[in-house]
Amino acid sequence: MSAGRPRRRSRSPAARRAHSSSARRLAKAPVVVAITGASGAPYAVRLLQLLAAARRPVSLIVSAHGYRLLDAESGIASQAELRRAVGAAGWDATITPFDDTDRGAVPASGSAPSAGMVICPCSMGTVAAIAAGTSRSLIERAADVTLKERRLLVLVPRETPVSVIHLENMLRVARAGALVLPASPGFYQRPATVPDLVDFVVGRILDHLGVPQTVAPRWAGNAVDGTSGA
Repeated sequence: MSAGRPRRRSRSPAARRAHSSSARRLAKAPVVVAITGASGAPYAVRLLQLLAAARRPVSLIVSAHGYRLLDAESGIASQAELRRAVGAAGWDATITPFDDTDRGAVPASGSAPSAGMVICPCSMGTVAAIAAGTSRSLIERAADVTLKERRLLVLVPRETPVSVIHLENMLRVARAGALVLPASPGFYQRPATVPDLVDFVVGRILDHLGVPQTVAPRWAGNAVDGTSGA
């Protein structure tokens, strides 16, 4: 050990037990999932399917424009149809839906346990509202709570191109602690189908939530054709 370098102190057994207990509590706490009106309904449906398959509790909030999006892009016109798309058994075991107009619902309180929040897809209007802290809906309030409680907030925008206003709002939420994860799938895994592209993005979301996943290929250090990735 070099002179002057502080010795790293290992955690005491009590500290390790406390950390393990906290991790278990976090795994049992629900992930808040919100669906807004930006294009990208397949990402939202797939995310719910995989969270349900992993038996992760979910507090689900779908805005009015989110349901319009689900209908337009996935033919899902109601909560009952979304339940069927996710899988009735998984839905009933893991997903608790909330009304976006109810700003007094459980996800609106910082005292309610939460393993973080994902807004997928996330409209630029929602990004702007979060950046301004307006809390006009349950989705916006839950996002505001997630930031103030220093929990993980993942925003999945799909808008393209983006304006200076969009960029400034994304920078503002990122500085406040949010993770901006654009719905931009990679191609090094040579996707053959649209579901492959969807799984790439959803897999990255699950990675940040700490949910084990095998749907998105991992980068192995070399490009597919053997050349460097530069």
